[in-house]
Amino acid sequence: MLLYDLTSTYFEADPPFGERDKRRHGHSRDHRPDCVQVIIALVVTPEGLPLAYEVLPGNTADSTTLRGFLDKIERQYGKARRIWLMDRGVPTEAVLAEMRQADPPVQYLVGTPKGRLSKLEAALTDQPWQAARPGVQVKLLAEDGELYVFAESRDRVAKERAMRRRQLKWLWARLRQIAAMRITRKELLMKLGAARAKAPAAWRLLVVDIADDRAALSFRLERDKLRQARRREGRYLLRTNLTETDPAKLWGYYIQLVRIEEAFRNLKGDLAVRPIFHQTEARIEAHIFIAFLAYCIHVTLARRLHALAPGLTPRSGLQKFAAVQMIDVAIPTTDGRELCLTRYTEPEPELTLLLDKLRLALPAQPPPRITNRHGAPPAAS
Repeated sequence: MLLYDLTSTYFEADPPFGERDKRRHGHSRDHRPDCVQVIIALVVTPEGLPLAYEVLPGNTADSTTLRGFLDKIERQYGKARRIWLMDRGVPTEAVLAEMRQADPPVQYLVGTPKGRLSKLEAALTDQPWQAARPGVQVKLLAEDGELYVFAESRDRVAKERAMRRRQLKWLWARLRQIAAMRITRKELLMKLGAARAKAPAAWRLLVVDIADDRAALSFRLERDKLRQARRREGRYLLRTNLTETDPAKLWGYYIQLVRIEEAFRNLKGDLAVRPIFHQTEARIEAHIFIAFLAYCIHVTLARRLHALAPGLTPRSGLQKFAAVQMIDVAIPTTDGRELCLTRYTEPEPELTLLLDKLRLALPAQPPPRITNRHGAPPAAS
């Protein structure tokens, strides 16, 4: 099973750049549309172990990347029965058709935009609910060589409903404030644009009418859209060409996508891959490569902690190791030279216990070095 997704990382740089430069403006997952970026495509296992990555131009569409990665993984690791897990927006209909028609078929489980529910809603209504896990139920619908999985999570329903109510309440109050203001029509449009940007989901549930000749507006709730939104809150539509029909297994497969989301959080958080300040392509590629290697070590540490020191996360483990520091003690001698002692601080008892649990041992303290005052070793006599 392979998990595939994409993210972006932005730069502190001044465009424009050359035609072949990968730094481009595009859809920013970092909420920095003002900055150029590159896209990072990543493939990981369900355990979070990375298999491959690629740096793509910042304006690359997600749906154009999958075909190349399918070929890359097959060339690198050979043909095998693999299940590709992807979020919506990554595969196109053409690529999914190619995966189904391949010999043998390439299996997939992928999220599907909620808009597709409109076509399948009537057929799904007749299907019975089946329990996938506590709080999650699904409906299965076989159609055109695929199995559609319509899932409802009770916790997600409550979360999305609360978010929608909070956003709609704020937008309604904001529109009433704007309607009562004495401003020009241009200022009115600017304020409405800002309100729409802050609450886009709630905005889709309203009808806002603006007068053509003056700064006046009226608004009302679209109750049909609200009822439709309520029906779809906390629900997911998945599609697969797997022959598996056990709801629990299918749902278990899909929630593995949290692994790749966790990988992106680690890359951007603990490993600080962004922002990038490098200006040349070689340095940019090297920066991301070092971040990828760091993530490999990060995952390895997580698995080692899970096996030998349960309860500790990689972040907490690294925080404990950060207490050990390397220092240089310089002692001048009477003949004008300098005795340099490189020493690490002795670990605290808690860290000593962690090292013992992980079956690690600190190396011996480095031997002293004698140098002249300028840092060079003394000349041979």
